[in-house]
Amino acid sequence: MAHTGAPASPKRPALEVADILRERADVYRQTHRLSAQQQRVIEALVNCRTAALGGFKSQCARCGAVTIQYASCRNRHCPKCQTLSQIRWVERQCADLLDIGYWHIVFTLPHELNAVAQGNPALVYKLLFKAASRTLLEFGRNPRWLGAELGITMVLHTWGQNLGQHIHVHCIVTDGGLSPDGQRWLTPARKGFLFPTAALSKVFRGKYLDFLGAAHRSGELRLKIAGDDDSHAFECLKTSLQSRDRVAYSKAPFAGARNVVAYLGRYTHKTAISNHRLVDFDGKQVRFRWRDYADGDKIKVMRLDADEFIRRFLLHVLPRGFTRLRHYGLLANRYRAQKLGICRELLHQPAPEPRQPETTQEMLLRLTGVDITVCRQCGKGTLRQILVLHPQNQTSAHTMKTGPP
Repeated sequence: MAHTGAPASPKRPALEVADILRERADVYRQTHRLSAQQQRVIEALVNCRTAALGGFKSQCARCGAVTIQYASCRNRHCPKCQTLSQIRWVERQCADLLDIGYWHIVFTLPHELNAVAQGNPALVYKLLFKAASRTLLEFGRNPRWLGAELGITMVLHTWGQNLGQHIHVHCIVTDGGLSPDGQRWLTPARKGFLFPTAALSKVFRGKYLDFLGAAHRSGELRLKIAGDDDSHAFECLKTSLQSRDRVAYSKAPFAGARNVVAYLGRYTHKTAISNHRLVDFDGKQVRFRWRDYADGDKIKVMRLDADEFIRRFLLHVLPRGFTRLRHYGLLANRYRAQKLGICRELLHQPAPEPRQPETTQEMLLRLTGVDITVCRQCGKGTLRQILVLHPQNQTSAHTMKTGPP
């Protein structure tokens, strides 16, 4: 028998990180000191796709329905604003991918450096890129292992699944490289083996400690530890770091460029936590899903006080202007086109066809089959922009007509 009770309540909008910040950020600021960049990120996420950033009003030429679309913040820490940027970046990289195998190697910093990173984020992250890239390039150029120049793409992540600090860099490395004379494409002597993980770890550890020591001697790195001399604090830190390895794992090579693209699509523009992982927020506590790798990759639900959730989220705000996607060796920007051209000739692979410029409308239509210029109400009429909505947080905020009513 059909149910005849009260009608179902309307579906609640999905919970977003912005909702938590909107409700709790002001309270959080009263007890926590934030950097200027963290303040910018909070403001961007809270205002994203709201009247605060402005937008435009459109009207269907067929049924007359009016819709309003607000502007996106485009902040790289915003879970809502990365999808199109990620797709565009990945598709650009497709043009530079050789159809060969690729290795996935991860270098991880020990948690003893977490506090140092909070006070010196740009330096700690910069040295991670520097030590990891030089380690891989030196191993690649060593005739014992390969004797060739590798192509490397690196992506920085600073978080773990529970939003805690877990600073590491994902490295996508070509399974082979260009010989020093540029006349041959060389592959590893042993199939399914690139470099010994233990040796990578040892060399990387030495390089990172050397770079960190040089930064401390030059005054670029300062340790703020209450009641302790800075030099003594650094020696204690160095001693604890010397016993720690830095390579989390080295995976077998991807089976071709297409699988690399799929992988990069998941990792390059990832934020500390995506909105779909949020379960609920009652105003005081946040629950979110996380994967416990130490317990058989089980999906669990973690509960945090809202202030602790915000604190962990803000730990992963990158310094302004810091580049978290970098290329080295064959893929270094300066000689990329030239060297990749040589590699394709040696591998007998055709050059990629140039991509035509594509608007956001054309891109969404190609990827989703949805034409954003078609009215959602009647499904047939074309939407025409009739009004620009200026940001409400500007003192001169007002609306300006741009078309017929």
